[in-house]
Amino acid sequence: MTLYATAKDGVRLAYEIVGGGADVVFLVHGFGSSRAQNWRDTGWYKTLGDAGYCVVAMDCRGHGESDKPHTTPGYGHGEMAGDVLAVMDDASLEPAFVMGYSMGGFITMQLLIQHPERVKKLVVGGVGESYLDAPHNARDRVADPKVREQIADAMTVADPATITNPTARAFRAFADQPGKDRLALAACMRAPTRNLPREVLATAQRPVLVVCGENDDLTGGPDGLATAFPHGHAVTVPRRDHMTAVGDKVYKQAVLDFLPA
Repeated sequence: MTLYATAKDGVRLAYEIVGGGADVVFLVHGFGSSRAQNWRDTGWYKTLGDAGYCVVAMDCRGHGESDKPHTTPGYGHGEMAGDVLAVMDDASLEPAFVMGYSMGGFITMQLLIQHPERVKKLVVGGVGESYLDAPHNARDRVADPKVREQIADAMTVADPATITNPTARAFRAFADQPGKDRLALAACMRAPTRNLPREVLATAQRPVLVVCGENDDLTGGPDGLATAFPHGHAVTVPRRDHMTAVGDKVYKQAVLDFLPA
């Protein structure tokens, strides 16, 4: 059943609660996806439920069943961490295990720093070394503001055949799937973002697991980002890229090993 929380600016945020385990895993999906596509359809609900966890999964603003503003205010990663907090409060959650993938990883790292008391442990999937020192370390990846602008532009062009940047073209194809709002996604991608610097990540006192596919050209490997956290751990998913790592059994087993450790 879909439930709704309300963000500080009035945006309605859809979420659901699956299972009745005592320990909660809170899930935040990636850009252009939804709680269903990112987590349910890839088997995470079942994996976590079978392991005895309660799943709470949200649709970020601009995605899924949540409201979809077409203007950029509210789409910053720090602001969207506030949306996560609004859902946590609406669901009356105590500190929970938290996992974010791709954009969700950006958001949940902000949550960890802003509200560490709400996070038991953090799993960051699909965010790697390009997050650090962006844009200098981004190397034309999604952490690069120029690439983000190209992706945003790709959301709004009439003819996707005119898109020359292959990363932007791939994002447009993903956004063209049924039920997605390309104008909201463009606004999301254009929102000002500020990656957390190393010295801030170094203040995090919760354990953090960073997972990336071996062939993830969008974000790079997990090791560099994991070492930025005092209690960071890295796992590389063999032979997987940004889109295929999320449902992989290696990723799932790494999380199941990490949460109770």
